[in-house]
Amino acid sequence: MKKTGLALVALALCAPFIWWPSIAQGRDGIALFSQYLGLGALIAMAFSQLIATRWRGIEAVFGPLDQSYRLHKWLGIGAMVAVLLHDTIDAEMRGLGAETALVELAETLGEISLYGLLILVVITIATFIPYHLWKWTHRFIGIFFVMGAFHYLFILKPFKNGDPLGLYMAVVLIIGLAAYVWTSAPRRFRPSRPYEISKITPQGDAIAVDLRAQGRPLHHQAGQFAFFRFSGAGVNEPHPFTISAAPQSDGDLRLTIAPLGDLTARISRALAVGQSVTVDGPFGRFGRAKGAQVWIAAGIGVTPFVALAQAMTETADPVTMIYCIRDAASAAHVDELTRLAAENPNLTLVLWQSRERGRFSAKAMTEFVGELSTKKVLFCGPVAMRRDLSRTLPTLGVSQKNFHYEEFEIRTGLGLRRFAGWLWEQREKRQSS
Repeated sequence: MKKTGLALVALALCAPFIWWPSIAQGRDGIALFSQYLGLGALIAMAFSQLIATRWRGIEAVFGPLDQSYRLHKWLGIGAMVAVLLHDTIDAEMRGLGAETALVELAETLGEISLYGLLILVVITIATFIPYHLWKWTHRFIGIFFVMGAFHYLFILKPFKNGDPLGLYMAVVLIIGLAAYVWTSAPRRFRPSRPYEISKITPQGDAIAVDLRAQGRPLHHQAGQFAFFRFSGAGVNEPHPFTISAAPQSDGDLRLTIAPLGDLTARISRALAVGQSVTVDGPFGRFGRAKGAQVWIAAGIGVTPFVALAQAMTETADPVTMIYCIRDAASAAHVDELTRLAAENPNLTLVLWQSRERGRFSAKAMTEFVGELSTKKVLFCGPVAMRRDLSRTLPTLGVSQKNFHYEEFEIRTGLGLRRFAGWLWEQREKRQSS
């Protein structure tokens, strides 16, 4: 993610300390720390809500949407931890005034917000809960933000809402509330593009879905993705798919869907020619690297590379594409990629069929691409494979800066299993040395 976005969040979280010295005079330090935790939680939640809007400019500040969503997740988790500590550490101070019914209501709503956030964060990191159920519950996070805002405005605190710090927090709350209203508004009030399914074509174990623009078309670049909502598919929430074709002059789109999970399986079964689709996007910056490149695609991760291959010109930098598949019959777009490689001398296609060659590894790349230190490596595929490449490529001369991938996982766990695996690896290394 972009350093500008991280710096902006850090500055916003540190801003209260501009006024803190004057507020802290004669106050209990522990209670002041608890008060700050409450402010920090609201700031983090406001930024999390802002990223969720997917407004134009979000990617420019926070980085590609896949990376911005990781920040969105960790801001939510950080806010939950801060609120939990704020509730645990006594924030009460003497001399702030008498408690009224409004203050008591604010305290109650603060408690509800705390437990609501705790439940939502647990649901988010418990990735075994179906996506559509998680998505449905996730909309309540804005309601808990509103409760937290009410708690802040009317609770007893060591400064007034009209003081400089109070005005700063008012701006934070307005941004968070505006973002919540936007994401909660009916979809007809949010910008989207109308499309219609014009053709559905089998592509190995997947299907290619061609979409024809029904109005002003979407303008995208090869390698980008968008959010698609299919009418009549029994799925109300939009779902992200990579656009698997280069930009067309008429604005038509194509996406390739593999039934990998419950949601994508339901969508692929319910699609039909003539069905209307609303599209929101485009997003992402995958494939913007320049210079000699190696593309590694695995499974349905081939979709951005098909679009990038279509967009390649005869003067483009040389690319070696390694397509890792089980076999040619089950893979998507094999014939298309073979044709594109035959037409463009700067595109070399390597089909790595695991049934014949076994599991692909980074070290096997040197057989096809030679020296790797001067090349950029782009990857799209399973997370486990990406992590293996991330560990192995530096030993072959590829720095992390030259390893590009799109980590589009809207919903992820905390990585505890991965951390436990790393600890086990370290233990094994110590025992063997």
